[in-house]
Amino acid sequence: MSDLGAFFLHFLLLCSMAIGGLSVVMPDMYRYVVDERALVTPRQFADVYALGQAAPGPNALWVPLVGLQAAGWPGAIAATIAVFLPATLFSLVAVTLHARSENSRLALAVRRGLAPVALGFMFASGWVLLRSAEHGWQGYALAFAATLAVLFTRLNPLVLLAGGALAGISGLI
Repeated sequence: MSDLGAFFLHFLLLCSMAIGGLSVVMPDMYRYVVDERALVTPRQFADVYALGQAAPGPNALWVPLVGLQAAGWPGAIAATIAVFLPATLFSLVAVTLHARSENSRLALAVRRGLAPVALGFMFASGWVLLRSAEHGWQGYALAFAATLAVLFTRLNPLVLLAGGALAGISGLI
């Protein structure tokens, strides 16, 4: 199988398991393109993830950027199809089944069971991004302060993003 085919298949399988959004499978995408295949550097991965999150539009914009960085335009197209195909099919099936039996025991069990799984995956994604940022102790301190602010205040996340941008522009991190 070609490298592009392996890339597409890996991302397709990961996106088929992305319960809670793409950020939950981001650690394995990172492992595949950075650690296993060395298609992008840790810094490039963190940069395209940040760019994709900052851009207006779907939260999944970072994945085609990883594909673009890893394999050019064919990689971007493969990553885009791999991201949206499973989510679209799963959404169609889930909406159809939910409309038929919203309060069934199975529907309630699935909703209750997937919430902690998605939360754990999101924490794993945050950990991978924190490790790949390479900003020394200042970056870790800023990330820790931002985490505390999110958990214990009602501060708008845009204020935290602006604070991080100012810290980067001023050379603190």
